[in-house]
Amino acid sequence: MTVRDDALAIARTWIGTPYHHQASRRGVGADCLGLVRGVWRELYGREPELPPPYSADWAEATKEETLLAAARRNLVEIDKGAAEPGDVLLFRMVAHGPAKHAGILSGGGRFIHAYSGRAVGASALSPWWRAKLVAAFTWPSSL
Repeated sequence: MTVRDDALAIARTWIGTPYHHQASRRGVGADCLGLVRGVWRELYGREPELPPPYSADWAEATKEETLLAAARRNLVEIDKGAAEPGDVLLFRMVAHGPAKHAGILSGGGRFIHAYSGRAVGASALSPWWRAKLVAAFTWPSSL
């Protein structure tokens, strides 16, 4: 099995975890970043860095590419078109705004993510989502 395979298998175990802003506990609560953080912990152990507290509108308020910069520090950026199941996807929710949503590609045109008002689940990577896709990353092969 590859790291991607392991990441996807782990992400699937998070499906059904209730949405909870800033949380990262499988079965208890997670937001989109919390899902990626939880998969990281299961793959590698300790997280490479902890996010500072953030509000629901943090990206709009700061206009900084905080999520994209953190992904570039800790993951391996790949071409969006080369993403495979298990890779991390980042999205811009508003045109010209910073990336502020993350998910894990699950194959079959779907991705696993958490978003407000829903539990962690798999959604279609529809044209709407594809238009918002800004970057893709794979996991480091080792630390």
